[in-house]
Amino acid sequence: MIEVLDVQSRATIQDLGRFGLRKFGISHCGAMDKLALQAGNLLLGNAPDLPAIEVPLGGITLQFKHDTNFCVTGAFYDMELDGIPVYAYWRYPVRTGQILKMHRAKIGMYGYLCVSGGIDVTPELHSCSTDIRAKIGGIEGRYLKTGDQLKTASNGVLLSPLGIAPIPLKSTIYALPSSEYHAFKRKSQYYWWRRKWTLQSNSDRMGYRFQGEVLELKKPLEMLSHAIQFGTVQVPPSGQPIILMADAQTTGGYPKIANIIDADLGSLAQVRLGSTIHFEAVTLEQAAKLRRKNEVYLNQIRRIVNETN
Repeated sequence: MIEVLDVQSRATIQDLGRFGLRKFGISHCGAMDKLALQAGNLLLGNAPDLPAIEVPLGGITLQFKHDTNFCVTGAFYDMELDGIPVYAYWRYPVRTGQILKMHRAKIGMYGYLCVSGGIDVTPELHSCSTDIRAKIGGIEGRYLKTGDQLKTASNGVLLSPLGIAPIPLKSTIYALPSSEYHAFKRKSQYYWWRRKWTLQSNSDRMGYRFQGEVLELKKPLEMLSHAIQFGTVQVPPSGQPIILMADAQTTGGYPKIANIIDADLGSLAQVRLGSTIHFEAVTLEQAAKLRRKNEVYLNQIRRIVNETN
């Protein structure tokens, strides 16, 4: 059991999300940075898809009610366990009664507090991920609050401390041109790839809103609502792009200029509000190679853990 002593952020329980239900209008949800979640679980010897606590920016204090192990991946926080500093991408054994404080993140946006055995919550629609709009998953489909008691599936076996290479954060995000790419003016295509874009403060788990040059169509485009997904880059009439994130709706009607590649969705999720990034085009072959690189990283964690446990 883990007790939430204090929480100042919109922390939720997340796993890898709901698959195959978008045709029914069910959002995918799940971790914003799925690579970080998988890395944390594997570092503890868990299956990669077990539920963890997703903490945006920090501000949470937890007390462990039994012996277990934990790690934090994704964003880098000032953290302390009973007043002693602890670090991201390290696993630590923890004894009953110890208190973990995660202060504001120094680098990155979303952190994943993983524990041995995962957070033990009842799956809804084949996932434990919290869907705030649908009010399902996690703890009553809501954000965590002070006083919450979170069950874990830990067996109580303590592991030795172990660190892994962190996932590097990026300011260049790779993307592929989308289906309406050629409907945009040539100068807008140029702006998309060559100009810098600033992440706006009204961004959230549904969508990241960027400000920069206005993106314009060659001519008005009437579109029926169509399927969209995590990483789709829509351009509304304002000309300022919105990238759909983990909690995004399942359909949309705005023209799409690009799609963020799967391998970079986690890097995109870690961009801080107010930060400036730019996008770079890759081929399908390059996108596949980058995805395999992420898979190699996860396999390296498996190997390291197997050799040390």
